[in-house]
Amino acid sequence: MADVLTPSRPATRTSSARLGRAARSSAAILAFLVVWELVPRLGLVDSIFLPPVSRVAATWVELALDGQLWENLGASLARALSGFAIAVLVAVPLGLVIGWYRTADELLTPLLEVFRNTAALALLPVFVLLLGLGETSKISLIVFACVWPILLNTISAVRTVDPLLIKSARSLGFGSAAVFGKIVLPASVPAVFTGIRLAAAGSILVLVAAEMVGAKAGLGYLINAAQYNFEVPRMYAGIVTISLLGIAFNHALTTVERHLSRWRS
Repeated sequence: MADVLTPSRPATRTSSARLGRAARSSAAILAFLVVWELVPRLGLVDSIFLPPVSRVAATWVELALDGQLWENLGASLARALSGFAIAVLVAVPLGLVIGWYRTADELLTPLLEVFRNTAALALLPVFVLLLGLGETSKISLIVFACVWPILLNTISAVRTVDPLLIKSARSLGFGSAAVFGKIVLPASVPAVFTGIRLAAAGSILVLVAAEMVGAKAGLGYLINAAQYNFEVPRMYAGIVTISLLGIAFNHALTTVERHLSRWRS
């Protein structure tokens, strides 16, 4: 008699748990949207200053159809991704070096302490004065804001690798390069990606502020222009787009982190 294959209970439970989490998350978002719609319609807040979400959604669709949304979104994405990519390429290798080599740590840590405690937005006038109102100042500010969470998490990740793992690897005859590549680097991946995700969120925040000064395109420019012209639904449509962009960034990085965690294991 042929065996009958039945689905495993753990897999079923895992799927049910995921569906439950998704349902709870969707319910919270739906409740928020309902409250947003009702509050101005019931007169609890002046609809001039907080239009119903349906009006914001209609404005968002109009911006998307006439191309303004995609033009500004494209400009913001180009700046954010450029600054973010440069920050990753600089901060991850530098953090690995500082965390692994004591001499580099002793030499660079005092300087890093000075700059990491300086808010990026406080330096916006400095970047504008030195680099002008063009793309260079905006991308440079994003790089500055993104470098620190990546750098500090990378340094911490290397320093907190279990010393017993390193000692065991050395006792098996592993050289420094092998210990670093096979023990330290894989063990550092989760903490490094935590810093990268924090930097991605920071890049969006700094981007908006940078685009409000001298930009001719971008989501920050769209929001600022709408606020200046008292086009409130357009302003909220821009804010919603920035939120969606941040969620997309986080989801993409979470997916990459999941794949790298499989490599790590």
